[in-house]
Amino acid sequence: MNSFSRRGFLGLTSAAALGAGLSACTGGGTSTGGGATQSASNDLRLFTYEGDETIGLLKAQIKKFDAQNGTTTTVDSLPGSGAAVYPDKLRTELLGGKGPDIWRIWGGQIGSPFAKAKQALDLTPYYSKYGWDSKINTAAIGGMTFDGVKSGVPFVSLGIGAWYNKSLFAKAGVSAAPTTYAELEAVNDKLVAVGVTPCGLGGKYGWDIMRLFEYLLEHTAGPALHDKLLTGAESWDRPEVVEAFTLFKKWQDKKWLPQGALGLDPADIEPGYVQGKTAYTITGPWTEAAAILNAKKSPSAFGNFELPTGQKPARHSGFVEGYMINAKTGNADKAAALLDFIVQPATQKAMQISASTVKGAEPDPKALPLSAEWSQKYGSNPFYTIQDQAFPKKQADQYFSVQSDLLQGSVAPDAAKKMQDIVSAWAKS
Repeated sequence: MNSFSRRGFLGLTSAAALGAGLSACTGGGTSTGGGATQSASNDLRLFTYEGDETIGLLKAQIKKFDAQNGTTTTVDSLPGSGAAVYPDKLRTELLGGKGPDIWRIWGGQIGSPFAKAKQALDLTPYYSKYGWDSKINTAAIGGMTFDGVKSGVPFVSLGIGAWYNKSLFAKAGVSAAPTTYAELEAVNDKLVAVGVTPCGLGGKYGWDIMRLFEYLLEHTAGPALHDKLLTGAESWDRPEVVEAFTLFKKWQDKKWLPQGALGLDPADIEPGYVQGKTAYTITGPWTEAAAILNAKKSPSAFGNFELPTGQKPARHSGFVEGYMINAKTGNADKAAALLDFIVQPATQKAMQISASTVKGAEPDPKALPLSAEWSQKYGSNPFYTIQDQAFPKKQADQYFSVQSDLLQGSVAPDAAKKMQDIVSAWAKS
C-alpha cells in the first residue's frame, strides 16, 4: 500500500533521558479481545515493524527507559511486512490472549479495527495525565481518534504535497508555485509545451497514482463531502465524483502524466523530478532524504507546495503512525509512561524523527531544509486520510482497479457508480 521509502525515512536514534515516573493508575477500558486481563508486572512487550536499519536504535531508547523505571521491555519487530501482514499478525496475538502491551500502528482503517474491537485501550485518561493534547499536533491526534475515542498516541505525521524541480519550472517560465487549481493546469500546459512531463507518478500497485485522484476529489467535492465519501456516509454516484474522474482522465490525455504511467513503478518514477525527467511528483517529506539527498543534490534546487484545492479549509493528504496500548495489559500505567517518554521533544529530536507530531521537535532546517519548510508552512494544516488508509485493503485494491480501468479507457467517468457499489458493500459489512 505504501512505499518502503516512506516508512524507511522514519529513522530512530538515541533518545535523551527522561524521568518518567510510574505513578498511580489512571487508565481504563473494556476489551472484547481474547483472554483475561494480564497480570501486572515490570515486564513490557512492544511490537513494531521497525526495519533492520532502525530496530537497534529503538531498542537503545527502550533500554534507557527501562533503566530509569525498573522495567524490562522486550521489543519484537516484523520488518518489511507492511500492512499486508503486520496487522493480521497483531490481531492473531490479541485474539489468542498473548498480545503485546504496546504496538505501533498506522492510522485510518488500519488502526481503526483495533479501536472498534476495544482491543486498544481508551487513552483519554493518559492524555489528561500527561498533557498530550497540548504537546502533540491536534490533527495528528485526530488520526488516532476513532469514534471519538483517543485510542493511540501519534508520533509521526506526514503530509503529501507537490515536490518540484525549480530549474524545470523556470524552463517553462513558471516563477511561482500555483495557488489555484486553474494555475496548476496552466503550469502543466507550459511544461508540456517545453517538452517536460509535469507530474511523475506510477500506476503499478495503485497507491501512487491514487494520490492524484484523491487530490482531485478534494478539489471537486470539498472537505465535508470528501470525508463523508470515505466513510460511506454519502453516495459516490454523484456529479462531484464524476468530475474528479473526468479530471483524472484529463491528466493522462493531456500528457500531464508520464507515458505508460499505469505500468510504471513508483520507486522508478517518483525520483524523476530530482533526475530532471519530470517536473514534480506528489509525495511526502521523506523524498528529501530518499531522493534529493540520496542523489547528492542540493535541496536548494527543489521546492514544495501544498496542492491548491480551492476549498476551505485548505487540506492535503496525510497519515499518522503511533502507538496503542493493549486493553488487556496489566501494565497500562507503565506502558503509558513509556509512550510519554517516546513523545518528549528531546527524545524525538534525538531519534531524528523528521516528521514528528510533537511540538518543539520540528525538523532541523539545517539537515532537512525542505522538510522543515513544509512543516512550517503546512504542518499544522488539516489533512484528509490518505485513501490507501481510508479503506480496508480489499476495497482499496478494488478502488485502484477502478482508477486503472478509467485511465485505460475501459470504463467512463461514470465509474462513480462502480465506486459506490464497492464502498456501500464495505459500509454494510
